[in-house]
Amino acid sequence: MRHALYVLAVLAVDVASARAQQPNILLILADDVGREVLGCYGGTSYETPRIDRLAAEGIRFEHAYAMAVCHPTRTTLLTGQYPFRLGHPAWGSFPREAEQRTLPALLKRAGYATAVAGKWQLALLSDDVEQPHRMGFDEYCLYGWHEGPWYYQPHIRQNGKLREDVRDRYGPDVICDFVINFIERNKDRPFFAFYSMSLCHAETNDLDQPAPVGPDGRYDNYAEMVGKMDERVGRVIDTLDRLGLRENTLIVFFSDNGTAARNLIDTKDGEYVYENVVSKLADREIPGGKGTLTDWGTRVPLIASWPGTIEPGEVTSDLMDVSDILASLADVAGAPLPQGVELDGHSLTAQMRNYAAPRRWVFAEHQGECFVRDQRWKLYSDGRFYDMLADPDERKPLASDALPVSATVAHRELQEALDGLNYQSPPE
Repeated sequence: MRHALYVLAVLAVDVASARAQQPNILLILADDVGREVLGCYGGTSYETPRIDRLAAEGIRFEHAYAMAVCHPTRTTLLTGQYPFRLGHPAWGSFPREAEQRTLPALLKRAGYATAVAGKWQLALLSDDVEQPHRMGFDEYCLYGWHEGPWYYQPHIRQNGKLREDVRDRYGPDVICDFVINFIERNKDRPFFAFYSMSLCHAETNDLDQPAPVGPDGRYDNYAEMVGKMDERVGRVIDTLDRLGLRENTLIVFFSDNGTAARNLIDTKDGEYVYENVVSKLADREIPGGKGTLTDWGTRVPLIASWPGTIEPGEVTSDLMDVSDILASLADVAGAPLPQGVELDGHSLTAQMRNYAAPRRWVFAEHQGECFVRDQRWKLYSDGRFYDMLADPDERKPLASDALPVSATVAHRELQEALDGLNYQSPPE
């Protein structure tokens, strides 16, 4: 394992030259996919050959963190700010005042063609069809939050209009085809494609009537969704290869939170039927941790691939959290950061060029609780403190008045970081 300062050659490339050609950016956000799911992270329950190959061709991060659930992760990804700084936006909403300082807005102003496809939880699109456009996306093809099925007989809105031609199609195929078409149409200019996958999230369960089941008379199980996710990631990568765009395209694969603890599999007598999701990491069984601030809820896969620029087959233990995506991709694109707001993200690319110090800690929040942590030590806002090497499942917090010498400095530094954030819990 080498330090990212060495392996991410994007940061060693002549910056003026790299910015002059403005690399394409493909940001893939998987849904409910913990690191134990992927073979490249040691997962043994599922086959993920295309994503594993992507890791082999680039760099894999061992210490990447998201929020515990999807909406706050997406808010942070698009703004570079932790949710509490934005007033803890309600589920299915996004602050209007932040729309023009989002990642796609920055890249669009820098000359990129921009598109988002897949899951959208930041507005009821039926009430506000222009919201993705206001946020900087030239085009969109999205499942609206709380509006219709995602997988079979999908409810998909494209650039403001409900698509009536996809009722007999599998929703993730419609989304994947849109991404491919967008890339094909913009192959001669820099583009930013945000592929916000619904896979491997269970079918929505918040409709007046249950969503239609699949051809097997049920919803897809988790293993089936993992396979379909991997295949569709591969389709998009194959498109870049076919068009000769791989060497000028940065691909980032990330996940919005850990694996869900259960998956919707069927309906019976009007009731939803679920199955537990347990995956193997090597020989260890890992129940899904989504919705918790544990490692299984917040420590997620992050892979970056850019052939000819990022050295292949590398692994880094450098810290990263979801707020870093905006700053890092804006830096790669040469897009100025928004002014007058406090960004929480660090540019990993600036870090690699020695323009910024490596992250000392990462942050995540959920339901009024939060933590800061480094690679070994973890401090919660309620005072719990863990040695994650010795106690990765957080079974017993260390007593703050009897810390070993090795932990004392780390505890002080993490407490200073937590105090400096001035975290505010959401109003009750």
